[in-house]
Amino acid sequence: MVQSAVLGFPRIGPNRELKKATEDYWNGKITVDELFKVGKDLRTQNWKLQKEAGVDIIPSNDFSFYDQVLDLSLLFNVIPDRYTKYDLSPIDTLFAMGRGLQRKATETEKAVDVTALEMVKWFDSNYHYVRPTFSKTTQFKLNGQKPVDEFLEAKELGIHTRPVLLGPVSYLFLGKADKDSLDLEPLSLLEQLLPLYTEILSKLASAGATEVQIDEPVLVLDLPANAQAAIKKAYTYFGEQSNLPKITLATYFGTVVPNLDAIKGLPVAALHVDFVRAPEQFDEVVAAIGNKQTLSVGIVDGRNIWKNDFKKSSAIVNKAIEKLGADRVVVATSSSLLHTPVDLNNETKLDAEIKGFFSFATQKLDEVVVITKNVSGQDVAAALEANAKSVESRGKSKFIHDAAVKARVASIDEKMSTRAAPFEQRLPEQQKVFNLPLFPTTTIGSFPQTKDIRINRNKFNKGTISAEEYEKFINSEIEKVIRFQEEIGLDVLVHGEPERNDMVQYFGEQINGYAFTVNGWVQSYGSRYVRPPIIVGDLSRPKAMSVKESVYAQSITSKPVKGMLTGPITCLRWSFPRDDVDQKTQAMQLALALRDEVNDLEAAGIKVIQVDEPALREGLPLREGTERSAYYTWAAEAFRVATSGVANKTQIHSHFCYSDLDPNHIKALDADVVSIEFSKKDDANYIAEFKNYPNHIGLGLFDIHSPRIPSKDEFIAKISTILKSYPAEKFWVNPDCGLKTRGWEETRLSLTHMVEAAKYFREQYKN
Repeated sequence: MVQSAVLGFPRIGPNRELKKATEDYWNGKITVDELFKVGKDLRTQNWKLQKEAGVDIIPSNDFSFYDQVLDLSLLFNVIPDRYTKYDLSPIDTLFAMGRGLQRKATETEKAVDVTALEMVKWFDSNYHYVRPTFSKTTQFKLNGQKPVDEFLEAKELGIHTRPVLLGPVSYLFLGKADKDSLDLEPLSLLEQLLPLYTEILSKLASAGATEVQIDEPVLVLDLPANAQAAIKKAYTYFGEQSNLPKITLATYFGTVVPNLDAIKGLPVAALHVDFVRAPEQFDEVVAAIGNKQTLSVGIVDGRNIWKNDFKKSSAIVNKAIEKLGADRVVVATSSSLLHTPVDLNNETKLDAEIKGFFSFATQKLDEVVVITKNVSGQDVAAALEANAKSVESRGKSKFIHDAAVKARVASIDEKMSTRAAPFEQRLPEQQKVFNLPLFPTTTIGSFPQTKDIRINRNKFNKGTISAEEYEKFINSEIEKVIRFQEEIGLDVLVHGEPERNDMVQYFGEQINGYAFTVNGWVQSYGSRYVRPPIIVGDLSRPKAMSVKESVYAQSITSKPVKGMLTGPITCLRWSFPRDDVDQKTQAMQLALALRDEVNDLEAAGIKVIQVDEPALREGLPLREGTERSAYYTWAAEAFRVATSGVANKTQIHSHFCYSDLDPNHIKALDADVVSIEFSKKDDANYIAEFKNYPNHIGLGLFDIHSPRIPSKDEFIAKISTILKSYPAEKFWVNPDCGLKTRGWEETRLSLTHMVEAAKYFREQYKN
């Protein structure tokens, strides 16, 4: 009998209950017990929802108050020493590792001042995980039994779940050595870690768990030989233990074919494979399945919001049944549904036709169940008919096609993606215009989005204040930001972006071809949630999007003010893209829309224009090969199409964050100045990689995702380290990222200390 399975469900709650609770806890508004109650209520709600939908295999331990990888670090005591000396509770240790902690001593508590661990993108998604950080002094042991506790919690509700754990090889491979142990190879710790996995698996078996899902997503990467050997070693080890639950080894986000030799013959009960992202791997995967193993067919998309095509999906599942038999096939989501919004039923303002194209996490439960019933011979004719009509309707929709956009994309040539002169010729012209000091200071773009800003935006959206009143308010906020930057001595200013709800959504709302949700939130990291806009059709810009605010900001200061835009790749990657058109085409459509905006900004007198591409690395195909090489080419071309229509004296900036970046790929963008997240990088070799980068660069000096305030001396120490490898004449001073999520007081102090450090080095380099 074919079963249905879900690999994970969004933990944020349909109305962002988790965000509200965690932020209230951080701000001292609720107790830890109240926080834990919210978590328990959300888990209960999710389990019951899946049970009522008819899902056979329901996950547990997919909940986290911050990040599931960080949970594992806490569970296995992978806690760097700097977090253990403050006598923090487990939950406060978790939060300190995730976001840093800085507080003064009280009568009952020690002073705390500790930075966050490094945070990076989860494969090619916009979810961020907290990177495990290992040291030669790491002492593995179990801290509690979270997976067991949550399994038992579901069991008390009468719901039998399949606990989810990130696998030992992925956990180690995705981690890094701490700065005191840079020669440590994390995979060398496998033998120490495996007994802890066995211990937690044994506890799960004793609690009644019959099956566990162990995720090894690194199996879709180009794994070195030692990592492939580690896979065999780990799962052979588990197979040699007695009384463990059956293991479903899960992969997702790509093909496992290059690593099949590491998977074949493993003593696991089932293998889960993502056939949404890589349907071409089907035959080779099926051939590698052992005689008694089950294949979990990942066929309902866990990464996008388009309605499943039941006919196509059922055909793939039936093909698996023909090869393996119904008892050895599971119909599943391709990955965890963490990456999709919770419930389409919460969207009351979407056009009815467009809404019919979509499926959010709750609806995907029904999709898994319907496909399972269909391939099992049950009567789901009505659901199949409705689905077929919806799929056909989308293909013919008036929202999809724009002949003028298609023609313009076809007209793109090399000239459109090439600046008038190379950087070494542009630089003298720019220096003559700006006359900036050594170590020029700037910020990345946004300033704190205060409660007052959100209230006034909400009033404007509801029509309770006029457009004139709202513009007056926005201008007052812009002036406040400009005056603050002048006061502390920043060199290149920004307008602060008070008018923007999100760096992609704001532009998407002004571009034809996008659709937007009201409650389509997904978790990006911690309590930071985003509402990705949805690309439903061909994209074009009907009018200027950001010129008015930039022009106003420049009109009230003599210092240069950057025009701030989000780049084509980031607009694409931080949206839910179309699945009926390739991503290159969508990127070029966005590039042309942004090219018009860049040119309008320049014509309006804006001399510095920043086009951010924080998602550039995120879009990189996970494996080496022709697809990756092609991406490098067209992603850089899209950026240059957007930015190459300006004069030599106009300075183009770009920004990248929370990714491991190759200088050669950044060089291909031909931006005059780039800023890169750097504050949590511990490896001096990372700086050295940029030593010969030809253009100018700002390595981010403080973590804007943490409320912690660095001192002037910290900035001086960080800059000193950078200057050992990077030439002073090319170095800009800036934060890691935008300041939208920070409060004004921490912003004021952090930027003041940063500027003071820049002035210190100007004095040092006077002669």
